[in-house]
Amino acid sequence: MPKTVNDSDRLLGTRIAALRKAKGMSQTVLGNGLGVTFQQVQKYEKGQNRLSSGKLETVAGLLGVRVSDLFQGSDEEAAEGSVIHLLMTPGASDLLQAYASLDAEMRRALVVLARRGTAAPVAEAAA
Repeated sequence: MPKTVNDSDRLLGTRIAALRKAKGMSQTVLGNGLGVTFQQVQKYEKGQNRLSSGKLETVAGLLGVRVSDLFQGSDEEAAEGSVIHLLMTPGASDLLQAYASLDAEMRRALVVLARRGTAAPVAEAAA
């Protein structure tokens, strides 16, 4: 009888996807390294299929992390606002890659712009 996936499987998949995207790696490249199709990688990342311990070791090696790094902080990362959750936001990894290529002055300006764009409007003081 196949084991059913659970929240831990889904969280592991989310973490793998975020680390893969942060490295700029496609599902196809990760799949080739694992000897599986990109569709299988999608299933791992969505927590639909479980990874064997051997595959976990290979995933960690391909992503340049330790196997334990795939699990560390899992409880905190489930929460909205966590780094992993933020990296899963569409376009986040693209923005991060572009940000990394900017000089320090441009990075500061971009952060200021982003904070202004998300700040709640300031209420005018009553006269």
